Amino acid sequence: MTIYYVNSATGSDDNSGTGLKSAFATLSKVESLQLKPGDSVLLAKGSVFNEQLDIKFSGAQGAPIKFGSYGTGAAPVIHSAGDGIHSLYATNIVIENIKISNAGGAAIYGGNVSNWTVRNVEVDKSGVSGKSGSVTFRTGENITIENSKISGVHGDGVWIEKINGVKLLNNTITNSHGPLADGVQMNDSSNILIRGNHIDQTNAASPKGVLTLILPVNAVVEDNVLTGGGFGISAQAGKTVAIRGNDISGFHGYSWSFAVALGETGNARDYDISGNHIHDGAWGVVVTAPIGSPNYARTNINVHNNTFDDLSGAALKVDRPASGSFHDNTVESGTTATNISPAIIDAHTFTVSNNHIVANVEATTLAAADVKTAAVTDAAADPAVVAVHDNLKILSDNGAPHHGNLLENDSSDNGTLSLRRFGNETVGKHGLTLTGDYGDIHVDRDGNYAYTLDETKLPDGHSGHVSENFSYGITDATGHHSDTDMLTVFVHLDSLLS
Repeated sequence: MTIYYVNSATGSDDNSGTGLKSAFATLSKVESLQLKPGDSVLLAKGSVFNEQLDIKFSGAQGAPIKFGSYGTGAAPVIHSAGDGIHSLYATNIVIENIKISNAGGAAIYGGNVSNWTVRNVEVDKSGVSGKSGSVTFRTGENITIENSKISGVHGDGVWIEKINGVKLLNNTITNSHGPLADGVQMNDSSNILIRGNHIDQTNAASPKGVLTLILPVNAVVEDNVLTGGGFGISAQAGKTVAIRGNDISGFHGYSWSFAVALGETGNARDYDISGNHIHDGAWGVVVTAPIGSPNYARTNINVHNNTFDDLSGAALKVDRPASGSFHDNTVESGTTATNISPAIIDAHTFTVSNNHIVANVEATTLAAADVKTAAVTDAAADPAVVAVHDNLKILSDNGAPHHGNLLENDSSDNGTLSLRRFGNETVGKHGLTLTGDYGDIHVDRDGNYAYTLDETKLPDGHSGHVSENFSYGITDATGHHSDTDMLTVFVHLDSLLS
């Protein structure tokens, strides 16, 4: 297993490339190597490479070929008139800790590839020729994109097609431009996990949306913040799709804009849409299709335990044949709860039950949190418990947060107070607690705790309300720790909301 070094400023292609003082100078020299499983190619920080990197050789399971960086300073940058990184048929590849900027084609393109990880990669303004998008994978399996930042690209921020096994984790994707551009689009793919991302199309020059899934099979979309765009999530013709725990807002480009939609391009079955906060947009969850479209089957569509507020349309719209339920949701007064066609009502295939209309969603949510906190007083006395909220549990190895207590030591700049992260601990959802150091994460599936809000921390002389935003780090099967274990509490001041 050999490490090759590349330094555009001080290297030479006449060097061996195997030492810091004998680095190569160009990516084309790297392409001439017959890389083997376990080899690494490290680009010097501060280097700029005005050429495409072609990856021609494959790693092996447990011994991938890695492309990363070394040294200090800014991440190495790849510019290219074509793709930034291009590969066909390569397997077991890791790309990490680099930047790709102003590529004419895709920043990263992989065709017929498998077992790739793209980690901590920054992409800026790729697709400048208008030919492609940002990060593209077509045909293959086991693709992970995590902890990366994609912004200002032309075309889709991420394009996935015919991939079995997709993980999109803890990325920030902002403003994907172009007439056909979504923040993320996945087509005809399966075993999908989209978690912990912030995808924002608020200022994108695009008439489309934030996240599009076409023909997804076994897909989970959870704990993401999705903002702006002509729509939030379009999940068409799927089988076994869970959309849960997301914050979806700002989808009001058109009168038909929606937070979540299905039913337009094919049969859809077994959808669980739950625990989402859907607000500041047009329609909430819609089961619909254009007039004259085929009579697709839409079965077992379960919409429950969501919160809807500040919508110009209904929280639920069903105007095509479908079976399912709308239950235990919270809808703020002023937002219509349901818009279901008379034919669906008469067919008794889509039930509506136990939903709650409230005057103020945030006030109601805070009141409910107070009740839950009182119910877990005994558990809160446990010295290992450092935070409480709803049904999550955050534990610390030494029983105390690593960076201050609750909202102390934080700034009120811009009217926002943020809670510091709790060291190396990560927090999962739905009763899952992860504690420990990097590479040594222990799982307690009975965890049942989280953070207690403290409104007394509001700045003196101000009143306001409190809402939360959580992001959960993930540890994968290889022991890699996604360092995004942030727990943030936002305090919005009335004086700033006028």
